Amino acid sequence: MEGPEGPQEPRFPIIVFSPYKDCQAIMKVLLLKDAKDDDCGQDPYIRELGLYGLEATLIPVLSFEFLSLPSFSEKLSHPEDYGGLIFTSPRAVEAAQLCLEKNNKTEVWERSLKEKWNAKSVYVVGNATASLVSKIGLDTEGETCGNAEKLAEYICSRESSALPLLFPCGNLKREILPKALKDKGIAMESVTVYQTIPHPGIQGNLNSYYSQQGVPASITFFSPSGLTYSLKHIQELSGDNIDQIKTQGPRHPKQNCLQLELLRKDCTDAATMFAAIGPTTAHALAAQGLPVSCTAESPTPQALATGIRKALQPHGCC
Repeated sequence: MEGPEGPQEPRFPIIVFSPYKDCQAIMKVLLLKDAKDDDCGQDPYIRELGLYGLEATLIPVLSFEFLSLPSFSEKLSHPEDYGGLIFTSPRAVEAAQLCLEKNNKTEVWERSLKEKWNAKSVYVVGNATASLVSKIGLDTEGETCGNAEKLAEYICSRESSALPLLFPCGNLKREILPKALKDKGIAMESVTVYQTIPHPGIQGNLNSYYSQQGVPASITFFSPSGLTYSLKHIQELSGDNIDQIKTQGPRHPKQNCLQLELLRKDCTDAATMFAAIGPTTAHALAAQGLPVSCTAESPTPQALATGIRKALQPHGCC
């Protein structure tokens, strides 16, 4: 996720909302992702969290290098060889865009290739990926599935072509989707079009954030690789807060009530809550021994904001 070199501050007035009667501080949340402005010129995660009075900062933790673009470009030029396309990440779509730009294929894409691919199924995971795919003129399906497991079920329930599905992916792709399709006898051809590497500014950006903003009320992870590359730095910067979270374990209603009392006494002296954009990332957090207080019901800004707000403001307490 390429992004700016430093943490981004929210770019519109934050609505101050605090569930703690004696606490007037704005709750700060940290999102470990790059900024992606929408048509309104603002990252939708910052906007949605701001509606709940949460001051969000984005810090990119991943960078990407594109691979095998000539090979992928050649495959895109021959839709007759495939039964359809599968996109499970925005980066894979960006690889397709680069193929069209770098190889002067834009004209032939608009004239014939796009139409030929649209005669086939183009499967995607998530609205963000679907939006990018639509920008290159392809019609999508499956975006509401939310994750690779559900998309695999969707594809298996619909796919009947004897031709393989073309699957551009990253070097860290999980095998759930390929295995599920193979088990159902659905042919698929994978091509690795990008590799994930740590963002060069992780440590500096996190150091700057913690020194200026302090320990956030919550940190949201957007991928297992993002967790892998950032956790060590977060542990060093959070100090006792990480140990406190591990000792406490998952937060139950009574523990939340206790934390409310602690927050009323000192708004800045509370353990950080961990959130995950989906179940795969949540499992990665659990594997590190870290409890997950919030897993978004779907990988969308609205679902994440609702989940974090609910986790930070537990109902029925006091």
